[in-house]
Amino acid sequence: MINLGVKTSRDVLNTKDVVAGLGEIGNPILQLVSKERPAVGYDVNEKLMNKNKFQKYEKLKTSFLHICIPFTDKFTENVISLSNKFKPEAIVIHSTISPGTTAKLQSRLSIPVIYSATRGVHKRMLYDLKRYVKFFAIEPNAPRKEWASSTYTKIMKKCGVKTKQMSTPMTLELAKIVVDTSYYGWLINYAQLSNMIAQEHGVDYDEMWTFADEIHKFLGNRPKMYPGFIGGHCVVPNLDLIHNQTLDLIKKLNDAYAKKVKNAKSIARKKGSKVTA
Repeated sequence: MINLGVKTSRDVLNTKDVVAGLGEIGNPILQLVSKERPAVGYDVNEKLMNKNKFQKYEKLKTSFLHICIPFTDKFTENVISLSNKFKPEAIVIHSTISPGTTAKLQSRLSIPVIYSATRGVHKRMLYDLKRYVKFFAIEPNAPRKEWASSTYTKIMKKCGVKTKQMSTPMTLELAKIVVDTSYYGWLINYAQLSNMIAQEHGVDYDEMWTFADEIHKFLGNRPKMYPGFIGGHCVVPNLDLIHNQTLDLIKKLNDAYAKKVKNAKSIARKKGSKVTA
């Protein structure tokens, strides 16, 4: 049974956190949380799990279930299945998800569901988790939302992570896709376009962009991006979560760039090129 009262310090020692999905987000989250409280990692690939630690804390009740699994058509059902398995007091979703997913999950669960979008570069994710504010949001109708928000904030603070709450999960779900990854892709698209124009006219891309250096220095609105091919599994895949025809141009322009520029997928970064993260 879930304890609906206020936790004492002794209660906290008798609970654990579970991180589901031990990939490029889950592993850093597990490292972060496990330094401050009992925490175990769970993954469908058992080779990624620390089975000894998992067995050690197996009998402890689960306080927070941290969801770090990839988003698929079965995401909601997978989260519910994980909730049934670990019976947590609250769920925190760190994965990038389709807008409306948090509300859908909350409507089917009797425990609070927090959405806390992750920002950072995968190869330095643990560092970036502490570098950036960890935004989070919870549905207005979520049960025990004050306890969930307060406790999550305290956990992150102990882990050295600053937090800020947004008004609704939908706001944060859109923010992650629209003003983070898609905006980044849009800027790279312009770099690709400007590089194709430079090549068409036989001029040097970097020299051409020096014209904007001072403007960007003083106004901050002329960022020079690296004109490489958009690969990886964030910018382009995240476009499929929002289904916006205009933003889908990012994929089309990226594909066109690969066809137009022969070495688009293997261009080495030039010394002095400015890239924003």
